[in-house]
Amino acid sequence: MGKPVIITCAPTGGIHTPSMSEHLPITPNEITAASIEAAEAGASIIHLHARNPENGKPDPNPDLFMNFLPRIKQSTGAVMNISTGGGLGMTREERLRAAMTASPEMASMNMGSINFGIFPMLNKYSEWKHDWEPEFLDMTRDYIFKNTFADLEYNIKTLSEEHGTKFEFECYDLGHLYNLAHVVDQGWVKPPFFIQMVFGILGGMGPDLENLMHMNRIAEKLFGGDYEWSVLAAGRHQMSFATQAAMMGGNLRVGLEDSLYIGPGRKATSNAEQVNKIRGIIESLGLTVATPEEARERLDLKGGDRTAF
Repeated sequence: MGKPVIITCAPTGGIHTPSMSEHLPITPNEITAASIEAAEAGASIIHLHARNPENGKPDPNPDLFMNFLPRIKQSTGAVMNISTGGGLGMTREERLRAAMTASPEMASMNMGSINFGIFPMLNKYSEWKHDWEPEFLDMTRDYIFKNTFADLEYNIKTLSEEHGTKFEFECYDLGHLYNLAHVVDQGWVKPPFFIQMVFGILGGMGPDLENLMHMNRIAEKLFGGDYEWSVLAAGRHQMSFATQAAMMGGNLRVGLEDSLYIGPGRKATSNAEQVNKIRGIIESLGLTVATPEEARERLDLKGGDRTAF
């Protein structure tokens, strides 16, 4: 039997907008409830963004995070993983604010600059709840999600040296693995490394199985036994890629940040629904789901008692 599978759940993210699904968590209360339900369903890591509770726009305000982080911690043993990707268009400083305040066990770290195109979603909707939504999507026609080497050095050193935070290294393309290898060579991070391979974002790797196989081979070549790997795929590829990752001995991520659906043409009513579905698949393969404590041990995290919430 393979290692227990670490399930990460990303409940809301900074990509989908409120008009796209009535089930997308927006307010601190909704994010709290969604996270607790996902943890109870089997997610050992919760990857968190915040939103303006009035209009649902991605918001870097640490006060919003501190409204839900302690409540999730009180109700679950899950690892809290705070996004440093934030929302498209945020500055580097804005993207770090929440993690700097909360001093979490984990934070996401995007490993390279890419074109990040979500403008095709404009064609799928004709009515919008808020004026910012179509403008937000359309601006990505001429947008680079900036993560330079200077950004990586500043972000990683700040969070690792000052807070003891470890990272979900989000790799949207092959070169991002080599960027991480450079970071490792500089001594900015220590193993084990948690690598999240991201598929299906326009501007990054396409959702082709050959890409997953090749990324896994190169990661093994670069990092050997010093890493844990996980897979997320956007939209309709979410469950198939998560299943493939589990079959290959990896870990996986689900959640409404990555896909609003539970099956063809059917919206997920909650994040827990997605977690329950992939858990059922994992267990049908004869595998088990990792507990939060197993995830902490394998990723060498500092523990929930050393956060600032």
